[in-house]
Amino acid sequence: MGFSSFTSGCGCCSIGWKSSSFPVPLGSNSSTPNGVLVSPTNRFNRLRVIRPYASASSEPLLVKAARGLPVSRPPAWMMRQAGRYMAVYRKLAEKHPSFRERSETTDLIVEISLQPWEAFHPDGVIIFSDILTPLPAFGVPFDIEEVRGPVIQTPIRSEEGLKALHPIDLDQLNFVGDSLKILRQEVGGKAAVLGFVGAPWTIATYIIEGGTTRTYTNIKSMCHTAPHVLRALLSHLTEAIAEYVIFQVKSGAHCVQIFDSWGGQLPPNMWEIWSKPYINEIVAIVKKRCPEIPLVLYINGNGGLLEKMKGTGVDVIGLDWTVDMADGRRRLGDDISIQGNVDPAYLFSPLSALTDEIHRVVECAGPKGHILNLGHGVLVGTPEEAVARFFDVARSFNFGSVEEKTKVVV
Repeated sequence: MGFSSFTSGCGCCSIGWKSSSFPVPLGSNSSTPNGVLVSPTNRFNRLRVIRPYASASSEPLLVKAARGLPVSRPPAWMMRQAGRYMAVYRKLAEKHPSFRERSETTDLIVEISLQPWEAFHPDGVIIFSDILTPLPAFGVPFDIEEVRGPVIQTPIRSEEGLKALHPIDLDQLNFVGDSLKILRQEVGGKAAVLGFVGAPWTIATYIIEGGTTRTYTNIKSMCHTAPHVLRALLSHLTEAIAEYVIFQVKSGAHCVQIFDSWGGQLPPNMWEIWSKPYINEIVAIVKKRCPEIPLVLYINGNGGLLEKMKGTGVDVIGLDWTVDMADGRRRLGDDISIQGNVDPAYLFSPLSALTDEIHRVVECAGPKGHILNLGHGVLVGTPEEAVARFFDVARSFNFGSVEEKTKVVV
């Protein structure tokens, strides 16, 4: 889909409005943006790109914002930006109806991950995958059923169940590593390649409940009836997920997001006991071995957890749409970057209303340390025209004009 056009009559606010030329689709190059020569290759041929540490000036805009460095505008991407709302994805899914096939086949992963890049040119290209993808690599097989979603036939709720676990075998996840390498080459320096993982508590909910749940009764009761089993499971997941993050970084991810999707189902004091320590450990392990890589933490329903999330040591806190951006920035301070948090439902609103809301969110977040995103994933049925407008508006900002206005006022 092409980019939608708009003018300054769409409700711009005090942050500078500046028209931007649209990006030109990438062509094939004989070298990467970091100067690493590669041999001629067709589009999705696998190759290993060894990347030197990038200087701050050569880093993608999203990475700079994650580090809290000055940027000219807010970088933007969307959670679930590749998926069923796109006609091109639905057409591909008809040919490949199995989600496991689509998310565990290198060529399909790359093709799907690049679909929103080619249509909208976001500042972050996230790998098409799932937080459950690594489970079989450490001893937890799962299926995805059409109606029930993910299903784990043998939930782990006892010491006997823990015996099935083993250290993560990253060789079983080569399709993830290969895909990230290809994405890094395809996108070049024009956007950040993003990896992601599930947090230990969130992954444990699936393993203990046997799939999705609305009540979390089994895992929550284990906090009291079998805490030693739950701690052992969470510790094992922590080691496996930390290794998986590092694997993604070494494969080419500029940045990795940790989804503690169901952490918000815990009372804040219980989250501090049963989720935060394990996220802390992952962050510590990754920062020791990959200190330059920004980490993002997102929790659905995180309004009561923001200050506690900051204590994990991540670089960026993702806000869901139920948190007012101004309040989130006030509570977190300006010494950490934030991400979000337009309500996904705004993409079903008139484009002028969407434009106004994006301006409001960006203005409340401030010109430093903000990655523009939704407060949750893109909803099924979202108009592609609205997604195009979201990214067009993001590109229209010019923080330099804000500085000039400030100078004039002073």
